[in-house]
Amino acid sequence: MADRRTSALGKVPLFAGLSQRQLKRLTQGTLDYEFPQGKRLVEQGQRGDTLFVLLEGSARVVRGGRTVARIGPGEYFGEVAVLDRRPRSASVVADTPVRCLVLHRDDVKKMISEEPATALAMLANLASRLRGD
Repeated sequence: MADRRTSALGKVPLFAGLSQRQLKRLTQGTLDYEFPQGKRLVEQGQRGDTLFVLLEGSARVVRGGRTVARIGPGEYFGEVAVLDRRPRSASVVADTPVRCLVLHRDDVKKMISEEPATALAMLANLASRLRGD
């Protein structure tokens, strides 16, 4: 199970530059959550502090009442929320029963404070995404 979690987090671009050891350590703070079909996983406009990686099932991303994307296993959302705790830019609703890997902001902050090199790797990946690389 831990290897599956580590692999799932490693696919999130924000964490792509982390070593396997760092990913495993970050994974220690994650939990699996299950949500029934129709459940809102996050709500647009609400403050967020968690990142979700879909492990099973599918969901839709809804902005302003309109579906703007559909996501499935291996896809993620909320990666910026673990950094800034600002309001969510969209809602995510389970289309089917889903199982998600959930990472909380406090676990990311703890790792960054104990291993500052982690922050540099995350910033490099974030900068790359902003540039469109």
